Amino acid sequence: QVQLVESGGGLVQPGGSLRLSCTASRNILSIYRMGWYRQAPGNQRELVATLTSAGSTNYEDSVKGRFTISRDNSKNTVYLQMNSLKPEDTAVYYCNARYMKADFWGQGTQVTVSS
Repeated sequence: QVQLVESGGGLVQPGGSLRLSCTASRNILSIYRMGWYRQAPGNQRELVATLTSAGSTNYEDSVKGRFTISRDNSKNTVYLQMNSLKPEDTAVYYCNARYMKADFWGQGTQVTVSS
């Protein structure tokens, strides 16, 4: 089992930045892959970015060059730095952990990009 606690969402103007945090209940290096997904109203949940325990990253095309996923092993925390935010980035963002072939999810944090 992995419990995930997210923080860092909020309201930001277009072009602004936010950093999301996700703290896991176990050593994140024991987790095969951690990542961020998002779901906008009326849409399916979609992958934003992932980071494997080996350090490989993957990004959805629309966020490449704007978002960065990283981790602090000492804090068992994964971050999503979001820059140059656009209104279309508005969604509930969920932290995900793939551990022992099972998926675990955080409660979600709202990100709203609006002037």
